Amino acid sequence: MSEDSRPKKAYNNLEFLNSPEGRTIRILSEFYEPQARFRTEKIKDTIVFFGSARLLSGKDALANLEKVKESEDKSSEEYASKLKKAEKLVAMSHYYDEAEILAERLTKWSATLPGNGKRLTICSGGGPGVMEAANKGAFQAGGKSIGLNISIPFEQFVNTYVPSELAFEFHYFFMRKFWFIYLAKALIVFPGGFGTMDEMMEILTLIQTHKVKKHIKVIIYDSNYWKKVINFDALVEAGMVSPEDLNIIEFCDTIDEAFEKITTSFEDNFLHE
Repeated sequence: MSEDSRPKKAYNNLEFLNSPEGRTIRILSEFYEPQARFRTEKIKDTIVFFGSARLLSGKDALANLEKVKESEDKSSEEYASKLKKAEKLVAMSHYYDEAEILAERLTKWSATLPGNGKRLTICSGGGPGVMEAANKGAFQAGGKSIGLNISIPFEQFVNTYVPSELAFEFHYFFMRKFWFIYLAKALIVFPGGFGTMDEMMEILTLIQTHKVKKHIKVIIYDSNYWKKVINFDALVEAGMVSPEDLNIIEFCDTIDEAFEKITTSFEDNFLHE
């Protein structure tokens, strides 16, 4: 039998690997392949940034607004809609800028920590918006960061600040979420939508139910935004969560406050591991 006529080995059979019968292998691949790369890169733990993929930096948001204002037909409903959206992006752009600054400060601080391996590497979903801001901040501080990208029909692509050796493309949301939480020593949740709330609520549930036993500092950034979106106190008043469950989270409204809480938590709980 010639070399070309031999049957394919199972692990080279893409038709099988992409079939329903190969699903468990694909799932395991999204566990073992990232694990191997993290070991190669000596990634020990992370600070995870969550937040909207739709936000722009202040500079880009202003440029986008000026572009909209240059429209020839300013009388149409479409123009009014685009203008309102562009103005909202400008108003919300400070979150991008603040995430970038915070990630840069945390990366510079983590570089001073003792021990082997890369401590508290910045990790994001790898896409645009707040995710890009976090990776950009780490890049500007001279550090590597992680991008856990997900294949979805819109918004998501790996931003240019994630090095190729730490850029991942997940198919399964639950495997991506596993890697968010598994290495995390701190999480900071910037304003976002359904995806951000999904990620935040799953992690709060895991901590509440003691499925995650390590100490993780969970920062909710901008109490005004999040308390408007989610009435945490009403959950307690209705008896849906216990008062002590709210101790899982801490609200921060400034970069300095978030930086102090994250660094203090790490120094108190993990520095001498």
